[in-house]
Amino acid sequence: MKNSTLNVAMIQQSYTDGFNDCVKEDSNILESWQFDMSNKMLEKTKNRIIEASANADLVLLQELHTTQYFCQSEETKFFEFARQFDEHVEFFSTLARECNIVLVCSLFEERVAGIYHNTAVVFEKDGSIAGKYRKMHIPEDPQFYEKFYFTPGDLGFNPIKTSVGNLGILICWDQWFPEAARIMALKGADMLIYPTAIGWFDEDCDDERQRQLMAWEGVQRGHAIANGLPLFSINRVGFERNPHYAEHANTKGIRFFGSSFAAGPQGEILAKASSDKEEILYVKLNKNRIREVRNIWPFFRDRRIEHYQSLLELYSK
Repeated sequence: MKNSTLNVAMIQQSYTDGFNDCVKEDSNILESWQFDMSNKMLEKTKNRIIEASANADLVLLQELHTTQYFCQSEETKFFEFARQFDEHVEFFSTLARECNIVLVCSLFEERVAGIYHNTAVVFEKDGSIAGKYRKMHIPEDPQFYEKFYFTPGDLGFNPIKTSVGNLGILICWDQWFPEAARIMALKGADMLIYPTAIGWFDEDCDDERQRQLMAWEGVQRGHAIANGLPLFSINRVGFERNPHYAEHANTKGIRFFGSSFAAGPQGEILAKASSDKEEILYVKLNKNRIREVRNIWPFFRDRRIEHYQSLLELYSK
């Protein structure tokens, strides 16, 4: 990394404008309305990216930012969203070139009928594709039925080389697995980036919400510390109604808790967003801190890789 500083923008957005009212009136959510909403979200995101590019060279977007979080229910019609992948790649490629930024997007990719991925696409400043990462760890929880939609990634954990550094991109559920962050770091990542969609249920008590938020932030700050790397986590914000609550769902929807944040290589919070508002979070990153911190906390030096064989077992007694 030639320059000692890097200006980063993290765009935290909601998908609530008009969406919840439509769901309340019609639980089937007409496909034509869904695509119309997706197009409105694209325009909204475009304006935010243009705004952010005035003060940043690297712009980061949240998980699946072109649509509502459709994984709240298992519906084959939602696979149609993935058919827009090539169109969205062209759209964001043009935007990256026009704004002269490195842009990290999170898109629904159709590889072939029946194989779909939750894919991060990184665009270089000239609009070219610097690389992709396909989400490796796929959750399956109430209202987060991702195994129905996404095939686990097959690109491995490989940093993507760009003009602003080597980006170690992982996605949401990957946040809970220290192995993924460590491999990215060992392969030369200059930072860890997590596009995310995580939230509470309104039925959760306040204590449970706080525990979840602290765990989510804490585990990621731990990755930053253990690997001596800065980390960026970009989350959705706002309530998204479950379209099939009255039929078979356990909760009315997900209240995405925002709280996007950036942490330094000692886990220190560099910037943090609110839990209930859309915003652009700006961070001026001192890239020299990586070397400084690793020199005083040489965790890589003291690893005992000859005794880590058990990590390759599903369960080791």
